[in-house]
Amino acid sequence: MHLTADVLVLGGGPSAAWAAVAAAECGATVVLADKGYLGTSGATAPSNTGTWCVPPGENRHAVVERRWQRTSELADQRWMLRCVDSAYSNLLKLSEWGYPFPSEDDRRLYIANLRGPDYMRFMRRRVLLAGVTVLDHHPALELLSDGDAIVGAAGVGRQIERDWRVDAKAVVLATGGCAFHERILGSTGLTGDGYLMAAEAGASLSGMEFTGKYTLAPHGSSLNKGLPFRWASFYREDGSAILGPTGEPLRNGIGDREEEVARALMGGPVYARLDQAEPALQGWLRQGQPNCFVPYDRAGIDPFNDLFRITLRAEGTVRGTGGIDIVSDDCATGVPGLYVAGDAASREIMTGAVSGGGAVNSSWALASGWWAGKGASTHARRRGGKAFRSEVQPLGQAGLRPAASPRADIAASEIIETVRAEVVPLDKNFFRSGTGLEKSGERLETLWRDVRDHLQGDGLERIRAREAAAIAAAGRWSVAAALHRSESRGMHRRTDLPGKNPAFAHRLAITGVDDFRISGAPERLAELAS
Repeated sequence: MHLTADVLVLGGGPSAAWAAVAAAECGATVVLADKGYLGTSGATAPSNTGTWCVPPGENRHAVVERRWQRTSELADQRWMLRCVDSAYSNLLKLSEWGYPFPSEDDRRLYIANLRGPDYMRFMRRRVLLAGVTVLDHHPALELLSDGDAIVGAAGVGRQIERDWRVDAKAVVLATGGCAFHERILGSTGLTGDGYLMAAEAGASLSGMEFTGKYTLAPHGSSLNKGLPFRWASFYREDGSAILGPTGEPLRNGIGDREEEVARALMGGPVYARLDQAEPALQGWLRQGQPNCFVPYDRAGIDPFNDLFRITLRAEGTVRGTGGIDIVSDDCATGVPGLYVAGDAASREIMTGAVSGGGAVNSSWALASGWWAGKGASTHARRRGGKAFRSEVQPLGQAGLRPAASPRADIAASEIIETVRAEVVPLDKNFFRSGTGLEKSGERLETLWRDVRDHLQGDGLERIRAREAAAIAAAGRWSVAAALHRSESRGMHRRTDLPGKNPAFAHRLAITGVDDFRISGAPERLAELAS
């Protein structure tokens, strides 16, 4: 299948939907290709999502300033203000389009809340109404270049096993973050594909060291919903209470208190009970977060009265902040014709070294998708008829075109498990050390050589091979950046370097795939702030 468009959007979450709508409203012809089904794929669809909703007014700057104080000095208030402004405007657009926001007691619409399934179903309809061609279950495998700019992408259709190619004058990567195949809600397709494609095209990444965000979940489940644990007590297997930093029994397991739970989990099983929630709050939690209680109900557990075993789920760059670096207000990557939105982008300018959680990340998707779609459509107009040359070069390498001979014993599943062994365990990634990072880096470098030289898939297996290559690349970048950042800052916790180092009060940029380089980016921060 061979299509042409002004703008190609890769991804199926909220930022992809907003990018597609924005580009179409600017008059561009748009194709959206997702590895899943637009409206159900990604981390937003199964969630009850709040937004960082800050109405216009004098208080807006104060709200942003307070949030900035929590970002470990790496965020940019200009971008934060741009985001809340654009996100608020788009929330009003949703209301104008007829999205069924809940009402408050005085019947005013509560536009800060977006129930994931309803929101994404609505956005799918809006994308189709805008005239966008939607290719569901059509994962992209690689970008295409004409030597001057990105001019499309190619991939394979899952359900009908056909190769596809879309020639486009601009491409928006809205492919999400990398969950490293951790079992969390909506993470199946979040394998960092966009990171690898962007790096192969010459784009930089930043914030890849900030992958130390974990969320509490019932043991054995994928339910990474931490909010109910705000009202929990925690116990070891012998029934003794887990103590907080002041020596009192731990009564809140989210935020900074996750460190106490992580330390306890490294010593053995940990149990919790949501016994700090009063009856009225229990009802509110069940009503507002109904999917949070499905695992308990299925197991016959009353979480407000019964002890249940818990775990911490790694969330990679999904709730971390790393991703593709942004170089201008329209979410350009620095590679002509290539734009980025949502969790595929670095969110350091928004949240610095701490997680954006659900609210900030949700507003970022609203805003960055809009900016990227408009930026891509503007680039497409400027390109005019120059986009579709005959000498188009596919850029994909690892997992598609091995540097040496393919080997059947280099299996995608084993590659993924090897990466997970270095970037998921609490004693390697939640709590880091220079020695541990060096060992992990050596293992991942050895693994990458096998991936680069020998990994290849045929037919639909190309999807799995490419995902494994992307996960390996993301893990390698993450560990290398963490080793380079010789300090502790935000979710990057070095046990051998426990304090902040003023020399690292800037972002780290990673450029390259095989022989990548890491550089400080204080000048980029100054550029973005200007």
